[in-house]
Formats: sequence, C-alpha cells, structure tokens
Amino acid sequence: MDSPKTLIVIAGPTAIGKTDLAIKLALHYKTEIISADSRQFYREMTLGTAKPSDHELAQVKHHFINSHSIDQPFSVGDFETEVLTLLDELFKLHDIVILVGGSGLFIKAITEGFDVLPKADMAIRENLNKLFAEHGIKALQEKLLALDPGYYQEVDLNNPQRLIRALEVCISSGFPFSSYRKNAINKRNFNSVKICLNTDRETLYSRINLRVDQMIENGLIDEVKSLVPYQNLNALNTVGYTEVFQYLKGEITLTEAVESIKQNTRRFAKRQLTWFRKDSGFAWFEPCAFSEILEYIYERTRL
Repeated sequence: MDSPKTLIVIAGPTAIGKTDLAIKLALHYKTEIISADSRQFYREMTLGTAKPSDHELAQVKHHFINSHSIDQPFSVGDFETEVLTLLDELFKLHDIVILVGGSGLFIKAITEGFDVLPKADMAIRENLNKLFAEHGIKALQEKLLALDPGYYQEVDLNNPQRLIRALEVCISSGFPFSSYRKNAINKRNFNSVKICLNTDRETLYSRINLRVDQMIENGLIDEVKSLVPYQNLNALNTVGYTEVFQYLKGEITLTEAVESIKQNTRRFAKRQLTWFRKDSGFAWFEPCAFSEILEYIYERTRL
C-alpha cells in the first residue's frame, strides 16, 4: 500500500520570509506551491499583498496567485473545495506539496476542514461595507453583539472582514453565525507537516517597516489609485489599501498613511502569531533554519 501523501504547511506572520522558504523547499522536493494568502488570489492587488516576484514565480509553479478578480466572491469554503480538488491532481505527480501563507483560516480549511456556511448575499455585504465606511468598526461590533453575542466574545473585534462575514451570515440566514461553527476536524487523505516561522519582535518589525517602504517606492499609491472605483469591495478592506484610500480622499497625509500601514501591519502580524500559537500542531523555526526544517520534515515523512 502506498504511504500517504504529505502537505507541508509554511505559516507565519507577514514579512517573515515564508515565500523564500516555500520556494527552497519546493525546489528541494521538486514539487509545486499553493498559496494560502487570502489577498494574493486577486489579480488587481499586487504590491499591497507582497506577492512573489516574477522571478520567484518563474522558479516554481504556484497556484492561487492571480487566480481570481476582486469582483468575484471567493470564500474560504470556495478555497477549501478548489484546493482539495487540486491536491488530488498534484498528489498523483508528487509525494509532497507545499501550502504557504499567513491566512490561518484558509490553512485550517485545508488541513482540518471548515464549517459549511451560507453563500454571501452581495446586497447585504454592500450594506455592511457601507455601514463600516460611514460609521466605523464600532457599528459592526454593536450589530454583532445584538445578533450573535456568543461569537462576539471570541472574534477579533478589530477585524472588519470577520465581523462583516459573521453579520452577513446572521442577517441572510436568520441564525447566529456561531450556530454554523461545529469546529469538527474532517479527515484528510494526506498527512500535514505544519511549520510556523517566527523571529524576535524587533527583527520582525524592522522587516515589516522595510517592506512597507519598498511597497511605496515600487508604486503602491498608483496601484491603489487604479482601484478607487472598487474601494467598497470586501477584498480591498485590508491593510495597505484602506490607509492609501484615506490619503487619496485627503483625510490623512502620505506620511501618516505610510506610518499607519506600518503600525496596522505590525498589529496584523501579532494577530497572526496569536492564531498560529493556538494550534499545537505547528513546529516553530527561525526563517533561516532551512537545514533544521528539512530534518524535521524528514523525521515525519522519510522523504
């Protein structure tokens, strides 16, 4: 009987070096990479999502980079379905496949499965996005507290995407979002080896600040300008874009926008680390620990 195939998961906070490690591992195992970054799917969002460069994409076959448009609804459930279908095909060719990204929910969907949620009603989503734009995150928080106090107690209350997704389920279905969350682990026909990268806070924050400066230098402002007609879409309700939209509206200066992107990205990195620390299945490594990571994978796969 054939031994189970293996999905190597590379997770960690933004700017930690996940792409570099994933490419090294993919070249080592002669395999392919699936992105689990919930914004790199979108063709129109490049600089602000820190996609792999053209050179990096040319080294290894990547999936779910530039695969969708921002005006296409694409949920975590859609991602789970499409990736599992893709993995069936990739595992016919490879014993190992790499999944890399910082979106914990999307990684969880592939390794453990995710609860089946009702399809989003775009009209409800637009109304919630309008509520957020006009009255801020507090309005979303208050609405969620009224409709689903249970989920209110556990959700990241500073994450507007999570709040909006929960609210649109509550409103469209008439049931609390929490009633759909069974937290059951679905058995997969492959093994997962889960690796999370981290380093000391000072180094990580320096990497984040440098990346933001490079994004601005490479033309982030012009990229966001081209997306102004779509600024109310949920995909663009994210760090790096929200702040530049504020600058383009004259609400803040460019200097304030850049500093705000850096601060909000650092906060985002902290939330990512909190998520991954809750999962005892992750082994933690410094980004530069390639030999140790290879050894860890070999111990679990003999490959």
